[in-house]
Amino acid sequence: MRFLVSLFTPRPRHRSFALLDSKGHCQAFKQCSLQPMGDGWVEIEEIRLNWLHRPLPAGARISQHQSRSRVQHLLTT
Repeated sequence: MRFLVSLFTPRPRHRSFALLDSKGHCQAFKQCSLQPMGDGWVEIEEIRLNWLHRPLPAGARISQHQSRSRVQHLLTT
């Protein structure tokens, strides 16, 4: 029975984040439903291990405007 209930309960959407150093190089990744605490964390579309210790590509970041519109879309549906 618990399994059936879990099928219909909303699950938190995990977002992807990258920790950038002062030069803009990626130092770590994290997936969680809320933005991590501390400086340097930016939201990204996906995690790619080949970005570690390299500059994060410009197209990898999610702008704040996009993430807000996603939240608003989820709230209206």
